[in-house]
Amino acid sequence: MPFTVGDVIAERTVHLTRESLVRYAGASGDFNPIHYRDDVAASVGLPGVLAHGMLTMGIASSVVVAALEPGTRILDYGVRFTKPVVVDPVDGADLHVIATVGAVDETATRIDLKVTFGETTVLVKAQLRIAA
Repeated sequence: MPFTVGDVIAERTVHLTRESLVRYAGASGDFNPIHYRDDVAASVGLPGVLAHGMLTMGIASSVVVAALEPGTRILDYGVRFTKPVVVDPVDGADLHVIATVGAVDETATRIDLKVTFGETTVLVKAQLRIAA
């Protein structure tokens, strides 16, 4: 698939619930109570129960992977976590991902991800490189 800088290759909003967090905790083995208990989150100064950072990172990359041709090789993927995703006990949280081609050369394509929760960017320098 030929890519051009600036092309949006994928966009998706993923709804997270407290159940999503419990399921991820079970799959990952990360049972830190800030991911499921409001009282513990509040006791350490957090605004509420937080989605796991690695869950947020995984969701972001899955949006790209779903848009790529089968067999596409991912060379690397990295992010910086900047803000938490607070998952409301009733309303949950919507994580929005936009994947845009940031650079193309003869060996790789860099895909830049904008990952937001509401109006807040939660990952920066979120970049995934795929082999050309």
